Amino acid sequence: MGEQSAVSVDVITLRIGEPDPGRIHVGVAPRRWEPFFGRLALPGVLLHAGERLQDAARRAVVGKLGISASAVVGTGQLAVFDEPTRDPRGPTMSIAMWAVVDTADAVATGFDDVLWRPCGEAGDLAFDHGRILTDGLAVAGERLLWHDEPFTRALLGAEFPASRAVAAAEALTGRRPEPGVLNRTLRALPGLERTDDTMRVGTRGRPAVLWRWREA
Repeated sequence: MGEQSAVSVDVITLRIGEPDPGRIHVGVAPRRWEPFFGRLALPGVLLHAGERLQDAARRAVVGKLGISASAVVGTGQLAVFDEPTRDPRGPTMSIAMWAVVDTADAVATGFDDVLWRPCGEAGDLAFDHGRILTDGLAVAGERLLWHDEPFTRALLGAEFPASRAVAAAEALTGRRPEPGVLNRTLRALPGLERTDDTMRVGTRGRPAVLWRWREA
């Protein structure tokens, strides 16, 4: 019989609005041990016996990025990566998860080497994390954004200007949506409504209209 694979949970951790208000950023950190010591990687952990995937994802974000558990506003599953040679230590299947964190939360002391980079500029990552990031963002953009309410709510926030929706779509799909198409998309989302409230997004231009999710 072949060697049994371990299961890791690797997390694409997103936050929008910080440090650049118009872009979505992904969290990466240098590995603290071999293999790939010092190389940037997505936060990941081995799945414990009986542990739920969402709990493992939160454990990875807290333990590897220094984000408080209360700042993780949502998690979910993206894809499975089962290449037998993806980990030099032995067969390890990776379950890729998404997590969205509150932009107001500061990284804890001792995690000063954590980096938040634009999704397309995460750098050369350890293991197959570059592929996990690319493929995972594609799944998020094509299957989850606008179609999966928990993901869309977590990423955009309880209320948001249209510019945040533009940033989300562009970061995940690589395409900037046309304003008219985006407006129709937002109007069609169940539980989302256009308000009469506005907020100033930049230093110039008119204040942006806010969209708000109705309470469940």
